[in-house]
Amino acid sequence: MFSRWSHSHHNQENDSLQHESKVKELRAALRPLSDRGLKYCTDACLRRYLEARNWNVDKSKKMLEETLKWRSTYKPEEIRWHEIAVEGETGKVYRANFHDLDGRTVLILRPGKQNTTSLDNQLRHLVYMIENAILNLPEGQEQMVWLIDFTGWSLSTSVPIKSARDTINVLQNHYPERLAMAVLYNPPRIFEAFWKIVKYFLDAKTFQKVKFVYPKNKESVELMRSYFDEENLPTDFGGKAILEYNHEEFSKQMVQDDIKSATLWGFDNKLQSTGTDQSGPEITPEPICLAPEAS
Repeated sequence: MFSRWSHSHHNQENDSLQHESKVKELRAALRPLSDRGLKYCTDACLRRYLEARNWNVDKSKKMLEETLKWRSTYKPEEIRWHEIAVEGETGKVYRANFHDLDGRTVLILRPGKQNTTSLDNQLRHLVYMIENAILNLPEGQEQMVWLIDFTGWSLSTSVPIKSARDTINVLQNHYPERLAMAVLYNPPRIFEAFWKIVKYFLDAKTFQKVKFVYPKNKESVELMRSYFDEENLPTDFGGKAILEYNHEEFSKQMVQDDIKSATLWGFDNKLQSTGTDQSGPEITPEPICLAPEAS
């Protein structure tokens, strides 16, 4: 018994040593990074990209460099709540005030509450919420859970297939290993037609993270119990808590988080309105004056 344990333990140690050397190899292979690029490319970040590409350094490098290019033009960390707040008015995507049992941030998505028509802005809002979920991860936790409630969803309110594909691509390509699980709660029969097409856009790793949950199905109920405390899980997802989205309260929270984010990324809140990509050292000292507000 002991020898088998020490053998597996030895294998784990070997794996982690190999993984660490891959992280170093990937870091050495990257082209020189901007200040913000350096901030983004932590060891944990490099590990996620390596994990997503099965520890192949060349493929991980390509993937990570695509993300760095995307982040330098899309600037997800510079999106501010006031720019996309209209998207949040009905609470179609927001960060829950509870975590799952592993302490992961939970995003609640309610596609039936769609209230706008600009697909670009809808995607910006979702990217903002993903960044916000990451910003609010507890120490040592890297992943989030999505709870998707299909109440009120119909093919007429659903996003066009192309938009679904764009969204999936952003999540898969630029936020690898950030999603622990996506719960599709009680989707209507008609959703199956939509899913049949959309599932082809998912890579194998993401596909495995999608769970269909039906309240009358015993396995589904057990799955939810294994991930959530039913006392704080909303009734909309088979729990006992009452879900109330208060846009005004949530907005206050997001404004505070914007200050936290500006401090973290090393730019003053006033700078984002200029739209210039100054991530140079001349800006970095400024956010110190923001620190008291963030507490």
